Amino acid sequence: MTDEQTEAPDSTAVRTALWRALHVQVDPPPHVLDDEVGLQLAAPDGNWRRRPDMDPLATSALRAAIVARSRFIEDLIAEQADRGVTQYVILGAGLDTFAQRRPEVAARLQVFEVDQPSPQAWKRHRLVELGYDIPDWLHLVPVDFEASEDWLKQLAAAGFDASRPAVIVSTGVTMYLTKDATAATLRQIAALAPGSILAMTFLLPTELLDDADRPGLRASTEGARASGTPFISFYPPPEILALASEAGFKDARHLSGASLAHRYFADRTDGLRPSSGEDILLAATCSG
Repeated sequence: MTDEQTEAPDSTAVRTALWRALHVQVDPPPHVLDDEVGLQLAAPDGNWRRRPDMDPLATSALRAAIVARSRFIEDLIAEQADRGVTQYVILGAGLDTFAQRRPEVAARLQVFEVDQPSPQAWKRHRLVELGYDIPDWLHLVPVDFEASEDWLKQLAAAGFDASRPAVIVSTGVTMYLTKDATAATLRQIAALAPGSILAMTFLLPTELLDDADRPGLRASTEGARASGTPFISFYPPPEILALASEAGFKDARHLSGASLAHRYFADRTDGLRPSSGEDILLAATCSG
C-alpha cells in the first residue's frame, strides 16, 4: 500500500494500537481492555515485540495508561447509549477499533470516525482486507485538518445530526495542537445539542507528574519531536477547566489518571499501574 492516498497512520497511532494488544499478550488477566484488532490492522513485522518501545517492563505504566483511558471511553459510550444518546464522534480516530470489537453497543449508535483523509483511506482498505464489514452505522469521515477543513461541516455531510446529543471523544490529540486551536474546538463542541458529552485527554506539565513518571514523559516528548510531531501544549487541570468554561460548557470536570488507576487497577496483584501525566476533561453541554 504505497499509494499516497492510502498512507499508513503515524507512528503514534500504531504504537497505541500495539500497546493495547501487548496488554492482552503479556499482562495477566483480568485484562482491562481486550483489543488485538488494532494489531491486525497495523500488521507489524514479526519482530514487533522486540522493539524498544514495546519492552514489556519498560513500557508497562504507559501501556496501562493507554488501556485505562480506552476502557473509560468505552464505558462512557455504553453508559450514554443506555441513556438514549445515538451519536458517537471520534476526533483523530487513528486505529480505534471500538466498532469492530463492540458491535453490540456500536450498532445502537451512529459512529463517526474523523481523521485525515490519507490514513483513513488506509484504514478503510485494511478493514476490507481483513474481512471486517463497514456497516451503515459506521461513518469514516475524512477531514483535512492541515488544510483547515471544517470538521463539523464534513460531519454533517456524513449524516451527523447537530440537533441531537452526541458523545465526542478526543484522545491523544491536544498535545499536538496550539492552545488556541483546542479552544476553538471546545467552542464548536460546546455549541452542540444539549446533553452532549465531551471526553478529551490532555498532558500535564512535567512538574505535576509523579517523580517516577517524569523520565517517561521526557522520552515521549523527545520521541515525538524526533518524529516531526512535537508536543506543544500541556495543561494544568485548572487551565483546561477554564478553557472549557470560557468555551461555553456548563459542566466541566477533571478526571485524573490516578482516578482511572483506582477504577481499573486497584485489585490487581501484578503491580500493573498506569503512569501519571495524561488526564481527562469531561464536559457536558447544558441540558436544556
